Amino acid sequence: MEKTEFEKSKVFIIVEILEYIPNSVVIKTILKKTTGNVSVISFDSGESLIGRTSPFDTFVQVIDGKAEIEIDNKSNLLETGQAIIIPAHAHNTIKANERFKMISTIIKSGYEEVN
Repeated sequence: MEKTEFEKSKVFIIVEILEYIPNSVVIKTILKKTTGNVSVISFDSGESLIGRTSPFDTFVQVIDGKAEIEIDNKSNLLETGQAIIIPAHAHNTIKANERFKMISTIIKSGYEEVN
């Protein structure tokens, strides 16, 4: 069975967790709990996650390269080190005009009701 979390109290280099794979989006979970999760995602150039919505806010930070993140049809261009919060229930698309890596953090607590 594949381990879904990283070893706690052990240092790792976030941008080295996963590689770019041609024509792919690769997702690796760092932490997965009932109250939320943290994942690292790599996008090869030209790849995207289109037309997504989540019932929870999602914090996205670009850790390598540049990303285009559309939230409710408004384009946001993010570079390494920049971050954005995708609001709960917002229609969003994440595009790789060039390859990039990002951290995605979803916190589920506090959303028992629709805001």
